[in-house]
Amino acid sequence: MKGVTICQHGGVDYAEVEMLGIDSAEILDFSANLNPFGPPPGVMRAMCEVDIAHYPDSEGHHLRRALAQKLAVRTENILLGNGSTELIRLAALAYFGKGDQVLIIEPTFGEYSVACQIAGASLVKQRLSQRNDFWLDADETAELIRRHCLKGVFVCNPNNPTGRYVSRADFEKILSASEDCLVILDEAYVSFVDGAWPSPEMIEGGNLLILRSMTKDYAMAGLRLGYGLARAEIITTLRRLCPPWNVNTAAQEAGVIATNEEEHLKQCQAELREAKDYLVAELSCLGLPPLPSEANFFLVEVGNASEFRRALLNRRMMVRDCSSFGLPQHIRIAPRTLPECQSLVAAIKEVKDEHHRKEQ
Repeated sequence: MKGVTICQHGGVDYAEVEMLGIDSAEILDFSANLNPFGPPPGVMRAMCEVDIAHYPDSEGHHLRRALAQKLAVRTENILLGNGSTELIRLAALAYFGKGDQVLIIEPTFGEYSVACQIAGASLVKQRLSQRNDFWLDADETAELIRRHCLKGVFVCNPNNPTGRYVSRADFEKILSASEDCLVILDEAYVSFVDGAWPSPEMIEGGNLLILRSMTKDYAMAGLRLGYGLARAEIITTLRRLCPPWNVNTAAQEAGVIATNEEEHLKQCQAELREAKDYLVAELSCLGLPPLPSEANFFLVEVGNASEFRRALLNRRMMVRDCSSFGLPQHIRIAPRTLPECQSLVAAIKEVKDEHHRKEQ
């Protein structure tokens, strides 16, 4: 399809590491914003018992029921997706068309732009600045919405790659200005935000679609599992475009189990906070202070991000080069276990020392 770009993502590029002669099993991946402590124990046990001889439940009744109970919504307010990225594209296909204008607040997740390209929509962009640590001015956003005849607004909260989190009061400004368009609130990383406000209670307001990912919270990226929350009419519209059996049986079963494993998630959140605090302190001491972030990842300005990433990859450490976000001087780091974070700091020290020697 002409005009549709390919979006870059974090994670190991297996063709790249093979070309470099690196065993992918040796790499510590700090480039993907995932829970590094693995899925709940019950998930791994269930994978051995999944019935793959029959089609999955196309409606995902059991998982939707479990999510509805957890989130205090109705099952008809939930649509399951093969990762939240599938739901981003479904929403664009269902609600945007050729000539429609959609607001994207940059830098942010590239799949929003790709979804709009697929639907034929054009983009209105609000570019945030490092000068104020990529903080969103919601009044400016609301003014842009009122000025243009928009059909949609994407809000990533917390935002990827900056990790900044929009308050409820600021989001309500955006929502109130968007009476005539669909607001897509992507909360893929909201489980890693301390004191996050409860967005699901806002879905009955009319034009809000909330997207969430279970693969990041519960370390199940290989299974691909996300869900959307909205009033029943929006969910019905999206379901008409949704492929049958889009969420496989293993993912559905894992989702049901993970929904009931809150203690596992809380423990992982606590350990991630400790690892993040360690990295922020150590990198600051090295003259590479991370930018403010409320999420489980953060940006670091390093000069040439591509070269810095490659130098770390040669040391079996992978970080995210943020050039594709329009930030060629920044890398994004998602903390892993504390010992692994210590290994990353040691590798960064080596890279900095090597760079210093070359300059002398």
